Amino acid sequence: MTRAAGEDEARRPVVAVVGGGYTGAVVAYSLARRLPPGSARILVIEPRAEIGRGLAYSSLDPSHRINVPAARMSVSSEDPGDFFAWVKSNGVVAEDPESQVPTGEVFPRRQVFGSYIAARLAPFLASGAAEHLRGAVARVAPEGEGWRLDLADGREIRADFVVLAASHPRPAVPGPLRAVASSPKLRADPYDLSWLAEVDPQERVLIVGSGLTSADLVASLDARGHKGEILVVSRRGFRSRGHAFGAGAAPFDRLEFDTASASALLRSVRRHVRETVAAGHRWQHVLDVVRTQGGEIWRALTPEARRRVARHLRVAWDVHRFRIAPQPEAVIARREAEGSLRYEAAALVGSAEEGGRLIVNLRPRRGAEVRRESFDRVLVTTGPAHDRIGEGNPALGGLIAAGLIGLDPNGLGLLTAPAGEALRPDGAPQPGLYVAGPLARGAAGELMGLPEVTRHAEGVAGLLSARLGGKAAAPALSVG
Repeated sequence: MTRAAGEDEARRPVVAVVGGGYTGAVVAYSLARRLPPGSARILVIEPRAEIGRGLAYSSLDPSHRINVPAARMSVSSEDPGDFFAWVKSNGVVAEDPESQVPTGEVFPRRQVFGSYIAARLAPFLASGAAEHLRGAVARVAPEGEGWRLDLADGREIRADFVVLAASHPRPAVPGPLRAVASSPKLRADPYDLSWLAEVDPQERVLIVGSGLTSADLVASLDARGHKGEILVVSRRGFRSRGHAFGAGAAPFDRLEFDTASASALLRSVRRHVRETVAAGHRWQHVLDVVRTQGGEIWRALTPEARRRVARHLRVAWDVHRFRIAPQPEAVIARREAEGSLRYEAAALVGSAEEGGRLIVNLRPRRGAEVRRESFDRVLVTTGPAHDRIGEGNPALGGLIAAGLIGLDPNGLGLLTAPAGEALRPDGAPQPGLYVAGPLARGAAGELMGLPEVTRHAEGVAGLLSARLGGKAAAPALSVG
């Protein structure tokens, strides 16, 4: 609970972190570790009961697992094995034997990772080094030399610095499905699984989008005894790929990539893959290097090359980069073998609701004929709508409308400097305002995976720590 503002409080600089999902948790954790005790107030504004869970790690569905091994996840880039150590010390595998695969890697349930984040933050919350202000921010606006934040419940906060650590926006309903957007048979929020209790085992289900969230929903349906047909469609028909267990270490630490254009970059990646596979290694090794050099590659591209990468290559990159956990992968393989799960490259061209069912018109990628399909339920898992981030978030929407922050021209979130400073639409910095996590990937490049988010959030905390070292007294803080 936030303390009342007294004389001592007014002398301390205030950092308001808007959003307490994983990104906001790491900003608070890293900043609290860097700053001398009592030198600043770190307020994390988050409506959920715990900081760090966000959309992904608040899931209570036991079918939802982290999609990378526990040994590669941590709230601190200085200690990359921290989560795995916590998993071992807390008996996670003993409680959930299916979390460990035969080669030894551990893929706990997502809620377990959320518990780990909460455990790491707990000492800082208990000591007051960081504070959880439970609520939702409705408006952020400059006031004097600082910022004023209006909460939805009427409370007001004044801060010296604001970090926008908002969660991923939910998927947007595709245009061809807007005719049935109000139907309870259509679900465009893949994080709300309340509908699962209503599903009949024989329902015919359409899933729009074939990435990791789609795989989660297939696993969730299967775990609840669903036996009906599931059709998964996406425009290109790409699917998330699996991990390279037992492949050993990569034969290289870095590679040279041609960044003269988007097509040149693609050719060089493909060449490295061919050569690596021919040498007896896995393609995943090449993509892992692309990932570690992602920021460097992105900064070397021209604006036009970035635009083309974002438009034409991002989907292919995502399905190779964001690999599926082995547990849902096994469910998918079994359902495909049984004939109850099918993937197809197709475009949506229209929809209607008739007789309690949803009618969706599909055009196969390699065909001109449109066919009419009938489904009991349609689920949208097309990924975060980063190009519409202001529509569902009043705080961000207000900043955008006021011209205080700009949108990334490639639809990758907000306009920022590479280190996370928010930029106005004209490219000028917005003093005292920072963007941490995936919403800053337009400048950072690869910023969707957890290790990259961790490092970016730590970088923002480092900037704030440096600024706070010479910061004058904060304005009064009101939390009435």
